[in-house]
Amino acid sequence: MLIRDWMTKDVICVQPETSMMKASKLMREHKISRLPVVDDSNRLLGIVSDRDLKEASPSKATSLDMHELYYLLSEIKVKDIMTKTPLAVKPSETVEKAAVLMMNNNFGGLPVVDDNLKVVGILTDSDVFKVLVNITGITEGGVQLAFSLPNSPGSLKSVMDDLKGYDARIISVLTSFTHADEGHRDVYIRIHDPEKAVLTRMVDELGQKYTLLYWVRDNLKPIVA
Repeated sequence: MLIRDWMTKDVICVQPETSMMKASKLMREHKISRLPVVDDSNRLLGIVSDRDLKEASPSKATSLDMHELYYLLSEIKVKDIMTKTPLAVKPSETVEKAAVLMMNNNFGGLPVVDDNLKVVGILTDSDVFKVLVNITGITEGGVQLAFSLPNSPGSLKSVMDDLKGYDARIISVLTSFTHADEGHRDVYIRIHDPEKAVLTRMVDELGQKYTLLYWVRDNLKPIVA
């Protein structure tokens, strides 16, 4: 999936001379936690996060009075606290690549730039969550079947053929090697919820023929303590 299809396009940006106070106000008003810093041509220069603002803010134990505090915050500029030359991604790159960069660097978001380094969007962890929800098909509900299959040609086709025999309607198919045994892969197949009798027979027969790790019927209603 490409970043251009999932990024937030209406990006709120600031310039280097923007005061720390104004940047903080923008984040609060728009309920965001980072602001790309751009020049007059909208070229990316840096990024400032709510963490940067907190670290640059005077301690609550400060001896400054309110007027002195406001003056100090108005004098500190975004250019003084921003992360310079930040990591960025392009609209034509994949969300998966962006997610790896965010995870490895503990970032909550990445600015999206064009070939001229002009900001055209921003991709946040919330956008990545939306992609995860979309590709899994969880909003369709249904039943997820998890298999441990040999990592060899045809192993998945055999399962899919058997599911077809039950007239199963596939919602999504995902594969992972992270927790799989050597020479195997874990495959997660979501199907529309069949009739109870059909599901019982399907699970029993598939469990005898393959390594069925689990099956679960998803209920999107939250658990209330």
